[in-house]
Amino acid sequence: MKRIPALIVSGFLGSGKTTLVGHLLEQARRDGVRLAIVSNEFGDTGIDRALLDAGEDGFVELDGGCVCCRLSDALGETVANILTRAKPDRLVLETSGLAIPGEVVLAFWREPIEPFVSDVTVVIVVDGERFLAPDADPLMNEQIEAADLVLLNKCDLLDEAAVAAAEVKIREVSGGQPVIRTVRAEVGADVLFPATPLERRPSDSAPHDDDHDHGHDRFDSVVRLFPDVVDEAAFIAAIVAEDAIRAKGFVRTKEGIRVVQGVGPRVELVEPRVPVRDDLVGKVVIIRRV
Repeated sequence: MKRIPALIVSGFLGSGKTTLVGHLLEQARRDGVRLAIVSNEFGDTGIDRALLDAGEDGFVELDGGCVCCRLSDALGETVANILTRAKPDRLVLETSGLAIPGEVVLAFWREPIEPFVSDVTVVIVVDGERFLAPDADPLMNEQIEAADLVLLNKCDLLDEAAVAAAEVKIREVSGGQPVIRTVRAEVGADVLFPATPLERRPSDSAPHDDDHDHGHDRFDSVVRLFPDVVDEAAFIAAIVAEDAIRAKGFVRTKEGIRVVQGVGPRVELVEPRVPVRDDLVGKVVIIRRV
């Protein structure tokens, strides 16, 4: 049986996980590498599939919960099925922004996934600006503790002193794991799928023995509908007024369909890289603290 490397991509809501996976998918297509993707997002409605344009055969969305919680039992079967069906060269699992990847990685060391996988790397994507904020969610630290590698993302939004401070803090939390500075989560696949596996730290990545609750009840998601053509300024103001920690979806503007990417008070409307299904246009997922 062919064993393949697996990459677990995690990080808090809006850190840039889906952007990273999109880059990996583009690189795989250019290099002729078969990449399977399993995506699990809190409150998603098929948006990640549309953003990635990953096709049907090598892409699976886990809906209805987080892979380290309600969907943990389904994860093994899902991954084993996609590896059997798609026969990829590499596997990427994008977790929910509320997942603790140290709990997810244990599934890769057990049946039915273990016979398929040669190596597992946990990469955590960190939004540097939000990580340094006084009200940064403590879940970020729990995610970083499980990292084999950390991408300090959105460095273009910080000055050099802030980037350096974020790096120091990340290394303290992660126990000294490597940190790579990125903008829009751009990094080569050869860095994330190295020829020589990164040193593993199972004791650090393993979950606690006691029951662990990382507070999904602190968050709620709703879908806002915008069936008509929106005025960009008015729409952005409306999304900012939602006081969301994450907003994503698609709307129609006078200039055409736009991807909605909102992280806290920063909301962008950008042109989609790939065609968007009609049934997704006008839907925006809002994730808020409750």
